[in-house]
Amino acid sequence: MTTLIALAGSLKEQSLNKRLVQAAGLAAEQHGVTVQYLDLADFNIPLFSEDLEAEGTPASVNDLKALFANSQGILLASPEYNGSISGVLKNAIDWLSRPSNTSDIGSAFHSKVVGLMAASPGGLGGIRGLSHTRDILFNLGAIISPSQVALPNAYAAFDEQGQLIDETAAQRVQQLAQEVSRLALAINAG
Repeated sequence: MTTLIALAGSLKEQSLNKRLVQAAGLAAEQHGVTVQYLDLADFNIPLFSEDLEAEGTPASVNDLKALFANSQGILLASPEYNGSISGVLKNAIDWLSRPSNTSDIGSAFHSKVVGLMAASPGGLGGIRGLSHTRDILFNLGAIISPSQVALPNAYAAFDEQGQLIDETAAQRVQQLAQEVSRLALAINAG
């Protein structure tokens, strides 16, 4: 079974990026993969500190790392804060990239296929944060899809139920989900 993690770099309950990654996950499921939707708000992840890490990786981090270890890819959407990725996402990446004292998982991103997305109410759609996210995950050994989705004016892109109604954006999300699914299936078969 090929599994993708669908994750948004936001703790906000009604996050536009959660809506976007949900749309990507539904599209990926049409291409023969299983999608596991995760919400960072469900994990009590402390601010990364090597002192805290030396005391033992928190159980919440190990739980999250185990989910990543059992996946072949990641659909990731993050808001752009101050021209970069969200602090909560960067903190999660910092924890997930570290080896664990209690389990042999290593970096949660190495050899994982990643599809990057961002939704923003602004006109750039979070594009500046996407390039930073790409650099970080590339350095951690992830296989980044060449396609990405930057969704500008995102408040108008979704209906009241949170469904993506912008047809052009929906096609781009479908293409990204197909690429990530195809690569993850190939890696899992190989």
